[in-house]
Amino acid sequence: MTASSGRIASGQAVRRLTVSIRLAVSALVLTAILLTAALSNLLWWRTAEATSRQLAATINEQIVAAVRKEVAAIVDEARAAHTALRTLFLQNVLDTREADKREFVFLSQLQSQSTISWVAFGWPDGAFFAAHKLGDGRLEMMEISLTDHAGQRRVDEYDVVPGDIEFANRRFEPTDFRVADRTWFKTGIKAEDPSWFKVTDHPIGERPSIAFAGPIDVYQERQGVLAIIIEYTRLARFLAQLEVGHTGTAFIFDGSGELVAAPDRDADELHPARGGQALLPLAQMALTKAGTDQDSWRSRLTSDGAAYEVALTPLPFPGWRLATVIPEAEFLGPVETTLRRLIAGLGVGAVLAALASALLARTVIAAPLSRVVGEIRHVETFALELVRRHPSRLKEIASLSGAIAEMAAGLSAFRKFIPADLVRALLRQGVEAKPGGAIQELTVMFIDIAGFTGLSERMGDRVVPLLSHYLDIASEVIVANGGTIDKFIGDAVMAFWGAPQPQGDHALLCCRAALACRRAIEEAGLSNDLGRPLQIRIGINSGHMLVGNIGSELRLNYTVIGDAVNVASRLESANKQYGTQILIGETTAALVGRSMVTREVDRIAVYGREGGLSVHELIGAQDQLRDHAACRWIGAYEDALRKYRERDFPGALRQFEDILRERPDDGPSQVMRNRCVELSRTGCADAWEPVSALTRK
Repeated sequence: MTASSGRIASGQAVRRLTVSIRLAVSALVLTAILLTAALSNLLWWRTAEATSRQLAATINEQIVAAVRKEVAAIVDEARAAHTALRTLFLQNVLDTREADKREFVFLSQLQSQSTISWVAFGWPDGAFFAAHKLGDGRLEMMEISLTDHAGQRRVDEYDVVPGDIEFANRRFEPTDFRVADRTWFKTGIKAEDPSWFKVTDHPIGERPSIAFAGPIDVYQERQGVLAIIIEYTRLARFLAQLEVGHTGTAFIFDGSGELVAAPDRDADELHPARGGQALLPLAQMALTKAGTDQDSWRSRLTSDGAAYEVALTPLPFPGWRLATVIPEAEFLGPVETTLRRLIAGLGVGAVLAALASALLARTVIAAPLSRVVGEIRHVETFALELVRRHPSRLKEIASLSGAIAEMAAGLSAFRKFIPADLVRALLRQGVEAKPGGAIQELTVMFIDIAGFTGLSERMGDRVVPLLSHYLDIASEVIVANGGTIDKFIGDAVMAFWGAPQPQGDHALLCCRAALACRRAIEEAGLSNDLGRPLQIRIGINSGHMLVGNIGSELRLNYTVIGDAVNVASRLESANKQYGTQILIGETTAALVGRSMVTREVDRIAVYGREGGLSVHELIGAQDQLRDHAACRWIGAYEDALRKYRERDFPGALRQFEDILRERPDDGPSQVMRNRCVELSRTGCADAWEPVSALTRK
């Protein structure tokens, strides 16, 4: 017993660990693909990263070369301007006190050198004269004299026009500027040769600049100091013109680590450079890390989770360094995007390969049997149209597939006699094929062709195509609106809603189906042998009825029976008496509420119901009636009906006749008018009740 139990347990363990061949083959293929993809991606990523860093270095070198060239040009222009003016003074071509010539020469230098902001001259007695750019469109000449207008600064402004300048205005402004107190002047007046100075304070205020200043001697007598000044804003504008990648930035710092220039397209002598730059802290961090090392320095820095390539490079100006900050994402971003796409592509490829391997295993090993099982499932769910015969190299499976296909073909012959959708619904709900049922609230509908008896007698067997077309249309509409077709009784169709699938709005669905049937038959253009449009009559009623498999053990029918069903059949017949097309019971009218437009037609006698049954005509769906004002006659009819029931026959008669003048073909109004005429003539007994018995079938 123990050994047997052990073998059973071992067998169960083996069964639990087994997997299908499709899964095993797919897993092996998928693993191989993923390992290969991972190694390939890693190698590709390393290569792309190295290439991207090399690209960043190349761009940095190009930026450095451009900035070096610009700074060298600025230095050379300043030196050239200073040398040219100094030569004019030394050769006595220009006298330092000769105002007109001096002004002309200074303005000429300012115009000819795009990077120069100031040309200034200071005398030992403290007098000062300068030409200054005001952006690209204006110049100014200023003079501070200790004798003429002492304590004031004379300013002459000029507009720059193509090829010339035009005088604009002159003004005097108070000033406390003293050139003799400025470092560049105090140093230059004692020096032998010109040199570079950092200048902040100007007659117009603080403007960070550099100045190339040196003494001017004429006949070995020192006349004063000449300064060529470049404001940092010119450098800021130049940096803004550089393309450091797409979002990178370049900065210039002096020897003390102070910012000289940051990119600003709008900076000039009138507009100070804006210092706020998002990447400036990274450049300052690089300066801190590099320390006093003035050689080229490069590193990878991170900020807020993003990586940047930062480089420091010395410039051809004493102590100046260029800092370039390039987001790594600019180079690695496309690489990462490509990598993600590659991974996605490889993932799709891996999935496709796994599916291909699974398909191969399934085709070779498991497919024949799986197909046969699938066909059995179709038979199980009564989806007989899906059953197919599948050839196989395996004799037994081929025979089984053929037997299943023949069985499905035999069952399909009965599809015309039983509703396949109903069978599927019953199978889904597990309803056994044996007599039984339950009482439920449902809605049932009867529909037939008006005057079909005479039509069939006149047409004979020619009525079959017409009848078939009509039944096709009705069946299609009923099924589309969730109904279950119970049976065909000659030209009549019986259908119900609310079973076998529960439908909370069964009454509303049934009414919509009735309206759709009427509309579909009208649009189909069906006509009788006399060429007249085919007319239908519909009766609808809701209530509690028995639904289920009704019959015997030999033959069953899934149907509904009960008093509510009989009433629906009587309502269909009542259309003939009232000249209507669709009549519904009072329970149905109450269930659909305001969703449908109805009118109460009359009360008819029903066995077992005291006071009769209220009958309503279904006019249309509330949301589909475009002209609600056209339905005002409904209220008039129901008011006349109220007077009729209150035995005010003359008053009711007048209102029914008013309605008929507006709607001459209104059948219910004709019926009620005739009753009022008769009752007005003969009177009524005290026991009279406003309940009508149907006089014809």
